[in-house]
Amino acid sequence: MYAVIASGGKQEKVTEGQQVALELLDGDEGSEVSLTPVLLVDGENVLAGADALSGVSVTGKIVGTTKGPKINGFTYKRRTNQRRRYGHRQNYTVVEITKISK
Repeated sequence: MYAVIASGGKQEKVTEGQQVALELLDGDEGSEVSLTPVLLVDGENVLAGADALSGVSVTGKIVGTTKGPKINGFTYKRRTNQRRRYGHRQNYTVVEITKISK
């Protein structure tokens, strides 16, 4: 059984026992977090839509935090000697999916 969850404006396909990196969530390490499912697939049954997913819950445990890859950016405007280099490294929360119940 797997579920598609929505977190931080993105969707992830998760199964029980899987660790997934999501956008930064509120909560301490070891605390429980509830995620909103978008789609649930259990063998031949597929549940989608708000009314079908009213009794479905996906819970996980916060394992820790991590950082994504370094992104290097560069902007310039021609003929004006305007150049700027910048870097970005996104912070993520690592969540272990403990239970998918319907």
